[in-house]
Amino acid sequence: MRFGDLISETLHSLTSNKVRSGLTILGIVVGIASVIAMVAIGQGSQASIEQSIQSAGSNILTISPSAGGQSGPGARAFSASVESLTRDDAEALAGLSLVSGVAPSSQGQAQLVAGQLNANTQILGVTAEYAAVKGLTVTSGSFISARDDTANAQVVVLGASLADDLFGEGVDPIGEHIRSGNMLLTVIGVLEEKGTSGFTNVDSAAIIPLSTCSRYVTGSEYLSSITLTVTDEGQMTAAENAVEGLLLQRHGIADADYADFQIQNMADILETVSTVTGTFTTLLAGIAAISLLVGGIGIMNMMLTTVTERTREIGLRKAIGADSSAISAQFLAESVTLTLIGGVLGIVAGWGIGFLAANLLGASAVVTLDSVLLAVGVCACIGIVFGYYPARRAAALSPIEALRYQ
Repeated sequence: MRFGDLISETLHSLTSNKVRSGLTILGIVVGIASVIAMVAIGQGSQASIEQSIQSAGSNILTISPSAGGQSGPGARAFSASVESLTRDDAEALAGLSLVSGVAPSSQGQAQLVAGQLNANTQILGVTAEYAAVKGLTVTSGSFISARDDTANAQVVVLGASLADDLFGEGVDPIGEHIRSGNMLLTVIGVLEEKGTSGFTNVDSAAIIPLSTCSRYVTGSEYLSSITLTVTDEGQMTAAENAVEGLLLQRHGIADADYADFQIQNMADILETVSTVTGTFTTLLAGIAAISLLVGGIGIMNMMLTTVTERTREIGLRKAIGADSSAISAQFLAESVTLTLIGGVLGIVAGWGIGFLAANLLGASAVVTLDSVLLAVGVCACIGIVFGYYPARRAAALSPIEALRYQ
């Protein structure tokens, strides 16, 4: 049978019973759309999480106080009651060869009042190096300077959303005053919108000199964290070991299990998150793929029914010279055509459903060429695998018995 005749016969057979063909295609559409949508949402979420972590820099180490010397999961987690890190520690860490930047910081909560508006927000006490280490950009005014820190200056740099909350959108607050407890802070800068930077949302934070924060907000010289940038991203582990060794020595701790600090490696966190989200995406796709199996069974059921209905036709074709391979090719072509049509419609539907669901969930959806090609390949395989048995059954019919079939 010529290829053109095969296509013509296939289309004629499928359109002769439009309802049954449509319902069979629908099963494949549902399966493919489910897989595409799930993978798109999963990959979009993974990309969003990775971007959030990378926005803080993948070459960053963050040191926090920790309740050391305990056992069990999470025993060394951050504890606000632990006071172990000082500015002297930060200055010592700045001398390490693998460290290119050091930003000590302290934090607390405070009520900020500007005119008739107020906001309960996070106060960050930082040094001048904080902006460079965290990758912050000032859109108006300037950032905290070394002189501000030395002089205990009552100045503040506002996050983008906090500036809007206190002064309204489109208003330049530079030079305006904000009251917080005993402080009358002068606004000297507004940050560019950044979103969550690692584990801190700087958009809604108020940033003041570290010395001012220690004196008026926390009442303590101890730090909440020390953030380091490493000169070479490939040396993150070596830098982490050097930082740990220096701090253990400075704090007089012989056993690392009793360290009164913990180090977070952003590269390790990013790798762990990528692995977890990748596994989750695969799991979602696997669950959705079950519907593809159901669709494949539906195709086999339809093709077996078609073989039964067209038994006399098969016998007539064989009687006038059609061989078994031609009969098998015809029914296999019908099966593959059904799945490919369902696959194309499923890809379009899955693309749309993925982006719609992502928008409703406030996430993002990523449809990659790999997932589309995989969907097309799966469709072709389903058509061949589930269409093979009905095609072989049709080809194996005896022409004499087929012509006698009622």
